[in-house]
Amino acid sequence: MPEFSIIKNYFTTQTEHRKDVIRGIGDDAAIVKIPSGEELVITTDTLVSGIHFLPSDAPYDIGYKSLAVNLSDLAAMGATPAWITLALTLPTADENWIQNFCAGFFTLANLHQVQLIGGDLTHGPLSITVQAMGLVPAGNALLRSTAKPGDLIYVTGTLGNAGLALQHLQGNVTLHPDYEKSIYLHLHRPEPRIAAGLALRGIAHAAIDLSDGLAADLSHVLEESHVGARVNVDQLPLSFELSESISHEKAIELALTAGDDYELCFTVPPDKQTLLENQLSVLPCRFTCIGTITNKPGLDLHYQDGKKYHGVISGYEHF
Repeated sequence: MPEFSIIKNYFTTQTEHRKDVIRGIGDDAAIVKIPSGEELVITTDTLVSGIHFLPSDAPYDIGYKSLAVNLSDLAAMGATPAWITLALTLPTADENWIQNFCAGFFTLANLHQVQLIGGDLTHGPLSITVQAMGLVPAGNALLRSTAKPGDLIYVTGTLGNAGLALQHLQGNVTLHPDYEKSIYLHLHRPEPRIAAGLALRGIAHAAIDLSDGLAADLSHVLEESHVGARVNVDQLPLSFELSESISHEKAIELALTAGDDYELCFTVPPDKQTLLENQLSVLPCRFTCIGTITNKPGLDLHYQDGKKYHGVISGYEHF
């Protein structure tokens, strides 16, 4: 099928049509209207076959995840998702693969009222690049560089499940059959914490999404904010499935380093703790306080009894 037929048959069929899209797919570039008093938040992620997903993964899951990881970035900025572009490189024009990819991609896009407004389709090794754009009231974006000493450190959801799924895929751990479906959902269909990100505006000092592992990503916040952190590894939120599948020490290691969780890590001043917990308590999303921001540079990991954690803390490295 020719390029433009693929675009017409599969990528112009989205049911979500935003009123602020002046011109979407069909011209050399898209035109959108940014409301007065709002700032534009832009993020881009590329997923490459064999690196970020397996060639054998279901195309529905690949489509879903390629958008989810971008929406997660917008959530970490406290932005409301609005528009996306998609650059898709395909080794073959497999219509069944494309149809299922689009089903996963547009299911998530429609859920968050995000419209595909353009992109590119090329022939080559399978890779997917999504640019996501969102809106935030001027001056209200959540940043990595604004954590303050004394802030409480929180994370949403549970940590380490995606890492456990990858360990199972690699044959390093055995999962009980009852756990496989839920664990694999964390890897293949992460849930971008949009609602939580919006709730954090005006409450959190700083935020980041967890793509490369808690230790690595929290360290980015510490570096940008010129602060340190003290984290209690016994307080890391671990799922029942994770705790039942591997040792406690290995579970802590995955929670700190495995990546692909796409939860939010954020810091909140103590005087806003009650407000934060009231805001998040109405969301179907677990949240856990795991430590505090300190003046002393570096990441201090310890157990409940005060003993230092000396396990692995390096997260995913792209090179």
